[in-house]
Amino acid sequence: MRHAYLAALQASDSATGESGWAAQFLTLAAGGELRAACPLYAKSHSYGEYVFDWAWADAYQRHGLEYYPKLVSAVPFTPVPGPRLLARDDIDRRLLLRAMQQIAGQAGLSSAHVLFLDDNDVAAARAEGWMMRSTVQFHWTNRTPSPYADFADFLGSLQREKRKKIQQERRRVADAGVTFTALRGTEITEDDWDYFYRCYRLTYRAHHSTPYLMRDFFARMAATMPEHWLLFIARKDGERIAASLIGIDAARGQAYGRYWGATEYVPCLHFDACYYQPLAWCIAHGYARFEGGAQGEHKMARGLLPVQTWSAHWLAHPQFARAVGDYLEREGAGIETYLDELAERRPFKA
Repeated sequence: MRHAYLAALQASDSATGESGWAAQFLTLAAGGELRAACPLYAKSHSYGEYVFDWAWADAYQRHGLEYYPKLVSAVPFTPVPGPRLLARDDIDRRLLLRAMQQIAGQAGLSSAHVLFLDDNDVAAARAEGWMMRSTVQFHWTNRTPSPYADFADFLGSLQREKRKKIQQERRRVADAGVTFTALRGTEITEDDWDYFYRCYRLTYRAHHSTPYLMRDFFARMAATMPEHWLLFIARKDGERIAASLIGIDAARGQAYGRYWGATEYVPCLHFDACYYQPLAWCIAHGYARFEGGAQGEHKMARGLLPVQTWSAHWLAHPQFARAVGDYLEREGAGIETYLDELAERRPFKA
């Protein structure tokens, strides 16, 4: 939610009207004083949101209605929970939500959505009668009140079979002759960023997709927010073979798993680069939290536990709003059951 981050997305042509993210940023002022603001986009598709409503769009189309464009308050391509309605109090949060409905109604848009809200935003959305939807992510949390001393200490807290599997995976990477270097902030050179971006593009190519972010976005991050990035470079026989990029917030002691890619395949390299190396770094630097990104039940076996995340939705069409509301009620019950099942499969010792 930093201005520099949102501005870089727009200035680099990563999130613009041409790519389906037309900025409609919303501010609330009273007596000439700024009281609240939120990022807001008119979206012509649902890519890059990580809260999936393709079925809703399909239902609209089958009934001869237009689902796009829609209004979305979110950080593009960033499924990280946090404040979306930047306001001084709950009243101003609710006013932002009412303004979204008014904008959508006046423009004839189908709907408005706020993605990956924090608790204050959730409370405001519920109070305004918005429909709530939950999803599940997997986050690692440092031990309290006695943080892990090192990665071995963390492994010691896991069940034996989980611990052995991680040790075996790390051994396979080490036996292949792979070593890692962690570069933080200004230690990341332009050449390092170029190599990372090459890896980033290869990951999308492997999934027959197109990268969301332009190279210029990362150049802007290196210039305006270098202290918030941590890059792991994997080398084999002295040559770079993979890269993993992590977002970090030292003030809050939180890290966010982002992007990875490899120019050479090594078994289990992905797990080491994206989970074990970042976790070891977080423990060594006293971080409290590592968020593994959207989805991925396999993360649980590696010490990341399920966390419920929320989005809020308002649909202009009354009949569709009722139908979606019924669907979300059933889906929400399924999420609660899923979380109960996951709670029985915790990877840690009793």
